[in-house]
Amino acid sequence: MLIGKYYHHLEEKGRLSLPAKFREVNKNWIITRGLDGCLFLLQESNFKKELEKIAQSSFTKKANRDLVRLMTNEAQELSADENGRVNLPDYLIKFAKLQKNVVIVGSLDHLEIWDQDKYHNYIDQIEGQAESLAESIVL
Repeated sequence: MLIGKYYHHLEEKGRLSLPAKFREVNKNWIITRGLDGCLFLLQESNFKKELEKIAQSSFTKKANRDLVRLMTNEAQELSADENGRVNLPDYLIKFAKLQKNVVIVGSLDHLEIWDQDKYHNYIDQIEGQAESLAESIVL
């Protein structure tokens, strides 16, 4: 389970140090564009599980095809170096508008990488909706 919030700095040339807690979990990751303006960083096995779920949907539905494209066309394999650093692709840094200060958050089965200001603005927006969000979830 991937949980917690960690503040880090994006180095020049797109290098990012993963929190020590997540380095122990895995050295090989898949990074792709996320939703809500962040990047998704997944263990390869979790990435495959998510794609299998999407693949079970009909390819004749445009929304399904579009989601597959968004999740796979810009995905890239990453390997952490001996210091737990990964090199983020430039096109994904631009997509997520990452600046120097980033937040890495655990979201159960994947990590999210956010620009720090963008993350706090997003959390501020949904914070007041916590109860209604909880009420709307159907289990």
